[in-house]
Amino acid sequence: MTTDIRTPLARYAERLHAHAGDRHHVASPLGAWLLLALAAPAATGPTRAALEEVLGTEGLAAADAASALLAEPHPLVPSATAVWHRPDFDTPQLDGWRTTLPRSTERGPLPDQEGLDAWAREHTLGLIDRFPLKVGPEVLLALASALATRISWEQPFEVAPAAALDSAAGWGDRLTRVLRSPRRGHRCAIAATERAGDVIVHAAPARAAATNVGEAGLVVVSVAAAPDVPPADVLAAGYEVSAGAADGSEPAGRRSLFDLPLGETALWTVREERIRTRAPDGREERHTALLPCWSARSEHDLSDPRLGFAAVNRALTRSGLFEARQAAMARYGRYGFEAAAVTGHFDLVSLPPEGVARIAELRFGHPYAVVALATDRRPGAPWHGVPVFSAWVADPEELPESDAVDRPDGG
Repeated sequence: MTTDIRTPLARYAERLHAHAGDRHHVASPLGAWLLLALAAPAATGPTRAALEEVLGTEGLAAADAASALLAEPHPLVPSATAVWHRPDFDTPQLDGWRTTLPRSTERGPLPDQEGLDAWAREHTLGLIDRFPLKVGPEVLLALASALATRISWEQPFEVAPAAALDSAAGWGDRLTRVLRSPRRGHRCAIAATERAGDVIVHAAPARAAATNVGEAGLVVVSVAAAPDVPPADVLAAGYEVSAGAADGSEPAGRRSLFDLPLGETALWTVREERIRTRAPDGREERHTALLPCWSARSEHDLSDPRLGFAAVNRALTRSGLFEARQAAMARYGRYGFEAAAVTGHFDLVSLPPEGVARIAELRFGHPYAVVALATDRRPGAPWHGVPVFSAWVADPEELPESDAVDRPDGG
C-alpha cells in the first residue's frame, strides 16, 4: 500500500515556506520532497533518522511513494527526475543506491551547464529557462527534479472592477480589474480552521489546454485569513482545507452563511435578500469570490539543514559540501494557470586553493652533453647506474621523414 504523503508534504511545505519568509514567492515543496525521498534508501543510522524527520515519514516508505508518483505521471503535471555523476567519480555505495531509483529517473554523466539548462526547459514546458545551480569542476553528484503544469479553467473567470476588492491590503486602489468567480463551475466557502481561524476558500477546477486526459484534472485552491494571521498559519490552513478539493468535497470546517452575522468583515460581506428557491428548508446559500491575477518567479536556497539536503549529502557522498536550490514560477489568470519548478542538489568536493604555477619549457638549442646509464634493479646488480655511453651534441640533424608519422604500434 502506497504511503499517503499529503500530511508529510504539508509539514515539509511549512518548513520551505517559512524559510522563504513573508515575501511574494512561489515554491514547489513536492519538487524538493521528491529528491529527499529518492535519496532516503542511501541513508543509514543518524543520517536516516534526520532525513526521516524532515520527510515526515519512514525513509523507504517515502521512496516508495515518490517512485509511485514518478512511475505514473499525472497527465496535467509532467514530472521528471535525474541523477548525474562526474565520470571519474563512482562508488559501490552509489551504484547500489542507483538501483533503488525509479526506472524513469534519468542517470548518467554530469551534463555541462548548457545541458542542464536544456533539461530544465524540456521538463517544464519551457517555463523555466535555466537550471537553478551552476555546474563546475567541483561537482561530484547532481540530483534534479522538475514539475510543470499549464492548464485552462473549466469555466473561465468573469471580470469585475477592482473597487469591488476592498481589503486591508489596499489592492482595490492599486488595481483596475480583478477576477470574479463564474456562477457555476467554481467552488467557494467560508471554513473554520485550527491554525488560521475562519478563512475564505475558492477552488477553480482546470482541464488540459490541448490534451484528452480522461478523468485526470487539477484544482487550484486559494485561501485567505484575517490580515493579522501569520503567513505560516494561512499556508497551513491552505493545505488543511484543500485536502478534499480533488474529490469535489466541501472543505472541512465549512461554515453555514446562516451561522454568520450579516455585515462586512475584512474577508467577506454577508447580506440577505428574498428569493424564490427550491431548497428544502427555504434557505439557500450562494457564494462568489473576487481574486486578483498574479504571477511570481522565485529562487530558493535549500541549503538550510532544516530542509533536508545536508542529510542527503551525508547519505550519498559524505563530501561535506553541497548546494541545493529551487527555481519556481507561476501565473494565475482569467483563463488558466501555469506553474513550474526545478529543484537541484549538487554534492561538491573542495578544490585546492588558488595559487601560482610556474611552467618551464626547456630548450636544448646549443651544444650539450648526453650520458647513457645502465639500469638493473635486481638486488646487488653491478650494472645499475653505470654510465655506459656519453656524448657531446654539437651537430644536430633533421628529424627523419619516416619518424614524422605516428606509428600504429607506437614503436
